[in-house]
Amino acid sequence: MNEYIVNAEQDGMRLDVFLTEHMEGSRSYIQSLIKGGHVTVGAKVGKANLRLTPNAIVRVEVPEPESVEVKSEDIPLDVLYEDHDIIIVNKQRGMVVHPAVGNYSGTLVNALLYHCKDLSGINGEIRPGIVHRLDKDTSGVMMAAKNDAAHIGLAEQVKEHSAKRTYLALVQGNIVEEKGTIKAPIGRHPKDRMKMAVVFENSKDAVTHFNVVERFGHQTLVECNLETGRTHQIRVHFAHIGHPVVNDPFYGYRRMDFPIEGQALHSKSLDVKHPITGESMHFEAPLPDDFKACIEFAKTYREDKRK
Repeated sequence: MNEYIVNAEQDGMRLDVFLTEHMEGSRSYIQSLIKGGHVTVGAKVGKANLRLTPNAIVRVEVPEPESVEVKSEDIPLDVLYEDHDIIIVNKQRGMVVHPAVGNYSGTLVNALLYHCKDLSGINGEIRPGIVHRLDKDTSGVMMAAKNDAAHIGLAEQVKEHSAKRTYLALVQGNIVEEKGTIKAPIGRHPKDRMKMAVVFENSKDAVTHFNVVERFGHQTLVECNLETGRTHQIRVHFAHIGHPVVNDPFYGYRRMDFPIEGQALHSKSLDVKHPITGESMHFEAPLPDDFKACIEFAKTYREDKRK
């Protein structure tokens, strides 16, 4: 049983918003707890839109998690490399990496389980083999481990920043610098727990290096290297400096109808040492057609403005 007391600054706050700020999990998960009768305010069962008053006592009884079986599924994979220890794939835009509450099929993990049969178990039954993540609508190179020894070796390189991950992003506006570094800590957004933000409390250091590849006047194509790997890092950092990723549904704005579903962000390449043999390895994923179409759209827009 979790118990929280409403303070004066939270007077009038909705119950679901209040709990989202205090508990782990998405707002939809919090609302499901409330709807299931697991939340009381005082002696009464709470409702999501209940407005709280100071000193009210909110109690949450979190039910035991249900046992989940993640099944293998015959989903096509674009495999860039595979051996006994690791598999490197070109993840397609729109594919979720691993199962989560309410979404236990159609993910990269479901596909990997079918293709590989064996994956490392360090991250548990929901995320077997997953060493790092890509957002659902970010395409490109991604690695997974087929046994625990390989997982430990890859994870250590990510932690020590020796694994080099390079991304391409089409961002809004004209970045005048040829290159730069964005160093700003990232944590949960203070008001919207579904989002991340540059914040200075309850956050972690985040560093993104970038080089300008091409300017289109109203958009800029940049190459990014991550020194850290925070959730939504590139998207949050470029929104923070006023250049959000094109068509980003969370952190951006959309002034033109770009031909892409989700943000124009692609994991271009990965440089890593084989976790067992120590061999230096380089992998690249070609730019997908929808990203290429965005670049052509930006070029056309620039040319139209010149006429």
